[in-house]
Amino acid sequence: MKIVAIIGSAFGSKSRVAVNYTINKIKEVREDAVVDVIDFSEIQFPFADGREYLQHEGEVGAALKKIMEADGLIIGTPIFQASMPGTLKNLFDMLPVNAFRNKVAGMIVTAGSDKHFLIPEQQIRPVLSYMKANLVPNYVFITDQDIIRQEIKNPDIEFRLDRFVDDFFLLLDTYQTMIQQKEAEYDF
Repeated sequence: MKIVAIIGSAFGSKSRVAVNYTINKIKEVREDAVVDVIDFSEIQFPFADGREYLQHEGEVGAALKKIMEADGLIIGTPIFQASMPGTLKNLFDMLPVNAFRNKVAGMIVTAGSDKHFLIPEQQIRPVLSYMKANLVPNYVFITDQDIIRQEIKNPDIEFRLDRFVDDFFLLLDTYQTMIQQKEAEYDF
């Protein structure tokens, strides 16, 4: 089972801390899961210029291919200026419209203010839906006071991230079973 965790900004560390916690939880509960991380602080993506994703080379091409081959996506992102980071939107623009078909996607969102709690619902979820992702119904929203000095300090956040992993795999396992059953109906 291939999972890609996307850290949607080159700046800040709170999303990275939350995604790393989630990856560790996945490794703890699912031995069959292989998790690759795409971290914008490590890979410089060019501006989307309309090319097909297969035309990109090097680490950018490899990252886009990993996303396309994944069974599930975990998108960890901060909210900047009441919006998703441009780096994350740029990534979405580099992929085809059906890039997330038959994939499960879930969101872990960090923000400086609890006033931004609807941004994922209003801005990120519609893009993921448009790209045909099967979305985990609930996302984890984390504010600045929940992560201090690279450590999650709020036990409720750990509980919610643990539950997120459970929900993510429940949905992923269900969709994979449905896809296998549908494919078995064809005799070729």
